[in-house]
Amino acid sequence: MAIEKAATLGKAPPAAEDTSLLGFYADMNVGERRTFWNCAAGWALDGMDFLIYPLVIGTVMALWNITAGQAGLVATATLLASAVGGWLAGYLADRIGRVLTLQITIVWFSFFSLLCAFVQDYNQLLIVRTLLGLGFGGEWAVGAILMGEMVRPQYRGRAVGSVQSGWAVGWGAAVLLQAICFSIFPAEVAWRYMFAVGALPAVLIFFVRRYVEEPEIAATSRARRAQSGDHPALTEIFTGPYLRTTLLASFMMCGAQGSYYAMSTWVPRFLTTERGLTLVGSTGYLATLIVGSFVGYLTGAWLADRIGRRKLFLTFSLGAIAMILLYMKAPLPTGAFWLLGLPLGFFSTGFFSGIGPFLTELFPTRLRGSGQGFCYNFGRGMGALFPALVGVMADHTSLANAITVFAVAAYAIFFLTAFAFPETRGKVLDAEA
Repeated sequence: MAIEKAATLGKAPPAAEDTSLLGFYADMNVGERRTFWNCAAGWALDGMDFLIYPLVIGTVMALWNITAGQAGLVATATLLASAVGGWLAGYLADRIGRVLTLQITIVWFSFFSLLCAFVQDYNQLLIVRTLLGLGFGGEWAVGAILMGEMVRPQYRGRAVGSVQSGWAVGWGAAVLLQAICFSIFPAEVAWRYMFAVGALPAVLIFFVRRYVEEPEIAATSRARRAQSGDHPALTEIFTGPYLRTTLLASFMMCGAQGSYYAMSTWVPRFLTTERGLTLVGSTGYLATLIVGSFVGYLTGAWLADRIGRRKLFLTFSLGAIAMILLYMKAPLPTGAFWLLGLPLGFFSTGFFSGIGPFLTELFPTRLRGSGQGFCYNFGRGMGALFPALVGVMADHTSLANAITVFAVAAYAIFFLTAFAFPETRGKVLDAEA
C-alpha cells in the first residue's frame, strides 16, 4: 500500500540510500559512468569556450577601439543565439534522440570556436560568436536531460549537479589558458591562440560521445510516439497545463542566467580597471572565484537531494546578493578580493546544480527536451541582455555600480520566482508521460 501511494504521488518509494555526495556513483554501471564523465567534460568545454571571451574582452576593446557597450553586445548576441539553439536542440532531442542531438551541438560549437581565432574585425567576431551560440545553448540542455533521465530519482540532484561542476573546471581551464597564452605571446595574437586551443578538445569529445547510450526511458517514449504518430509540436509546451509551468520556469531562469552573466562577463575587467591588477596578475584572484564556484556546485548538488531544490535556490540566491554587494561596494583593500572570491563563487553559482534536475522533473518525457531546452535557454537569451546593459551603464558610471545593479536585480527575480514552484525532489520519471 505504501509503495502504491508513493507511486500515485509521483514520488520514489522509501529506500535505503547512500546520502554522501558521491553515493550515486558507486551504483552506476559502466554505461552510466561513461555518460556521466562525457557530460561533465562537455559542460567543462562549454564553460571554457564561453569564458574565453570575457577574459580577452579588454584586449579586444583596445585592439579594435570599441566601447564597453559594443564588447558586451558580443556576449549578449552569443547568449541570445544560445536561447534559440537550446530550444531547437531540445525539440530535436525529443524527435531524433538525446545522444545524436548532443553530437550535433558539439561539432557545431567547436567549429565556430575555432573560427573565432581567425576573425579580422569586430563585426566578424560578432557574427561568428552569434553562430557559435546556437550549439553552445543546445549542449547544456541535452546533456542535462541525458543525466536526469539516466540516474535514479534519489540521486538525480547529486548526479546532475556534479556534472554541473564541470563548468567551473572549464572556467579554470580558460583562466589557465589565458595565463599561458598571454605570457608566451603578445596580447595582439594571444587571444587568437586561446580561441584556437579552446576548440580542439571539443572535437575530441565528439568522438567519445558516440559511445554514450540513449536513456531507456527516452528511447521507449520515442518508440511509442513513432508507433502512434503522436509527435510533440514545437509549441506544445505553451498549451494547456504546460503553459504556466513554461512561463514561470522561463522567468525564473532569466534571473538565474542574468545574474551569472552580468558578473562573470565583467568581473575580469573590473579587477583590471577598478582594482588596478594586470591581466596576468588577475589570474590568482579569478582562481579563488573559480575554486569557490567549484565547491559551490558540489555543495549545491548535495543539498539539492538533502534539503530539496526550492530551499537550495532560496538560500543561495540570498547569499549571492550579499556577496555581490560586499565584493563590489565594500571599501576594502585589493588584497581582500583574493579571499572574497571564494564565497562569491560559492553562492553565485552553486544553485545551478539544482536547476538541471529541477527542470527535468517539471516536464513529461515526451516534452522534456522542448520544455527544458526552452526554459533554460530563454533565461539565457534574456540574461544575455545583462552583459550588454552592464557595458552600456558602465560607460556612464563605475563598472562596479553597473555590475551590482543588474546582478542584484537578477538574483532577486530568481529568489522570488522560486516561491511559485512546489518541491520536485524524488519525482519518478515516466516513459508514458
